[in-house]
Amino acid sequence: MLAHFLRAVRWKVILQSNKPDVSIKHLFGALMVGYGVNCVIPRLGEVSRAVLAGKWAGVSRSHLFGTVVVERVIDIIFFGLAIIISVFLWSKDLFVSFPWLELSLYISTILLAAVVIFLYLVITRKERFYNLITKLLSRFSQKISDKSLHIFQMLIEGFTSLKGTKNYIYSILLSIIIMLLYALGSFIGFFALGMNHLQNITYKMGWILNSISSIGIAIPTPGGTGSYHALTKTTLMMFGFDEEISLAYAVLTHGISYLLFIIIALLIFFILNKQHVNLIKVVETDIEEL
Repeated sequence: MLAHFLRAVRWKVILQSNKPDVSIKHLFGALMVGYGVNCVIPRLGEVSRAVLAGKWAGVSRSHLFGTVVVERVIDIIFFGLAIIISVFLWSKDLFVSFPWLELSLYISTILLAAVVIFLYLVITRKERFYNLITKLLSRFSQKISDKSLHIFQMLIEGFTSLKGTKNYIYSILLSIIIMLLYALGSFIGFFALGMNHLQNITYKMGWILNSISSIGIAIPTPGGTGSYHALTKTTLMMFGFDEEISLAYAVLTHGISYLLFIIIALLIFFILNKQHVNLIKVVETDIEEL
């Protein structure tokens, strides 16, 4: 939960240059509701948190959606780095246990580099891209052209939000701390099942486990169900644990996260939504009195 709170802080840092007065409360609330939605409908949570944060904080939803994309790009970069670090941390060959991992890393790195370069060109030469999109898509449908331009504008707004050396440094430091806390969560999970009595447990194992199992969360299934379990079980068996306790670890940790996301998402949604409605009523009353 602390890691998720820091994600909200990082989101505020991204918004700092354009929307410095956005409340952490609203960003954290929208983030947690988004996680809850992802547990039911994969990836819809990203849209939901931009919509809710915009509603509660009074910020352009399209601008917030662009910053969500920025956040996701940062996440992909740091999770990729976490996996690369895991390759060096594990004394044996990690690619033997996960033969598809090496090729996936190469492909992901190339695609990510291409995306970053493309986005850089889009931001620095947006007028040229704007005219190109209009010219190409308007031939097929003006409606599609207008919609594409709107999405294009959202991305531009989002990627130009993160400005200033200080904000870049804060974003990097927060991302590192977030990764360390995620790994700590995986490490603590060993003790929840008494796995420390079966063999020596190290934080390094928690880091590797979190890095690999995160791939399962990234796969678009409700809350990472199935994919998380498979990768977690395989990683723990690689450490030398038997299949039964490895699967128990996966079920326990996933179940705790899943239930927490659903419960907290519902609580936050009703509390913040009620506060928002009450605030609107107060403002309307003040206007009537004036």
